[in-house]
Amino acid sequence: MKMEFKVELPVFKEKEVNLLDYKPVANKSDLETSKHNALVINKAIKDLSENGGGKLVIPAGLWITGPINLLSGVELHLERNAILKFSKNPEEYPLIVTNYEGQDCIRAVSPITAINATNIAITGDGVIDGSGDEWRPIKEFKLTARAWQENLKKSDCVLDTKEGGVWFPTKTAFDGNKHNIQLAFEGKEDAEVLKLATPYYDFYRPVLISLKHCDKVLLQGVTFKNSPAWNIHPYFCTNLTVDSINVNNAYHAQNGDGIDIESCKNVEVKNSRFETGDDAICLKSGKNAIARTITGPSENIYIHDCLVNEGHGGFVIGSEMSRGIKNVWVDNCTFLGTDVGVRMKSALGRGGVVENINIENVNMVGIKNEGVIMTMSYVLNSLNRNETIAKENEEDIPFFKNININNVNCVGAKHSVKIEPLEGRMDTISNVNITNSRFEDCGEALIKGENINIAKLL
Repeated sequence: MKMEFKVELPVFKEKEVNLLDYKPVANKSDLETSKHNALVINKAIKDLSENGGGKLVIPAGLWITGPINLLSGVELHLERNAILKFSKNPEEYPLIVTNYEGQDCIRAVSPITAINATNIAITGDGVIDGSGDEWRPIKEFKLTARAWQENLKKSDCVLDTKEGGVWFPTKTAFDGNKHNIQLAFEGKEDAEVLKLATPYYDFYRPVLISLKHCDKVLLQGVTFKNSPAWNIHPYFCTNLTVDSINVNNAYHAQNGDGIDIESCKNVEVKNSRFETGDDAICLKSGKNAIARTITGPSENIYIHDCLVNEGHGGFVIGSEMSRGIKNVWVDNCTFLGTDVGVRMKSALGRGGVVENINIENVNMVGIKNEGVIMTMSYVLNSLNRNETIAKENEEDIPFFKNININNVNCVGAKHSVKIEPLEGRMDTISNVNITNSRFEDCGEALIKGENINIAKLL
């Protein structure tokens, strides 16, 4: 499979600076060390950026730090055996109004942020650890009985027994979930909203890597792990290359997505491994009518030679797809033990069109539910996410069309293929072709829609 577009790589000035020149403190985890290391890392990045750019080398060692801002022209390079481990405290990570799951909402500042930056990279053989275990709730059914009991021994935790057992690391996380104080309140300024949210601080988990409106971005070689929410979130970025990275989250990591590519153009994801607590490789483009006020589909995306060991979905589109997703190629990927293999999901109210999706040469083993699913019935806690579900407006109706799947091999799944358009609107999923594919030890296919061409599933 050949992508039909070009992704431009970042270009850097041939200048290298070692973080040791800025006197960081290694192997200590107190607040003062975290603040100091954040100060010197950000100063080194700023100095490089203001002088034409270059490479900032993070040497081998354990570096506890607060949040980092990546600026234009800078390559953040982690040597082998270098660990950037991010702290967690309100003083360093204030609450902000940002974008998450397709809408403006309150989050804590991300450990690594880049905004309106050009020519940036995170490279090397080191590890970036978001300390997500200090933020995330855990559902009881995702742990062994012994692990669950060990969590209950932690002094600050709170247990919610209403949903079959949910462990929260702190009372502020529990209270935030209980009161559902999330999106900006109508008629109130951001400052007032953030003040009202402060008592529920731990509820507003950040994504680990937040990239907004950036151009010529490279993520290469590094292991990204233990994110508070999503691991990597490129948002309205262009020319994004993801090469040979590792993304690791425990299976119980709530909202622990691997990479969520939202409204980005010209993207290549290759040679990378994902093991996540949610969707692994996911394409998004905003949610519902408010998202459609901004033009910005996710388009021209090539994903190949990737391995997903665990996650809700191996390759996923949606459910936030309101600005559209088009021109996508997925090739030579392996999904092992994921809940779903190939997953496209949306719902009434989203609107938008997913089109020209090409998937081939995918091998899947031990899929818990569907090998391939395309559904317009995805609704998850809609009342808790301030969603307004439209029922009559044509622009609120989503569409999947022109989807070609070839040479997919799946051994073990609850259903081989499931296609379910909106009730009463078969045209919401159309022109789907599945050819040369084999599904063994899989349940029956459940298929609706218009012009669905599925060759005999061997």
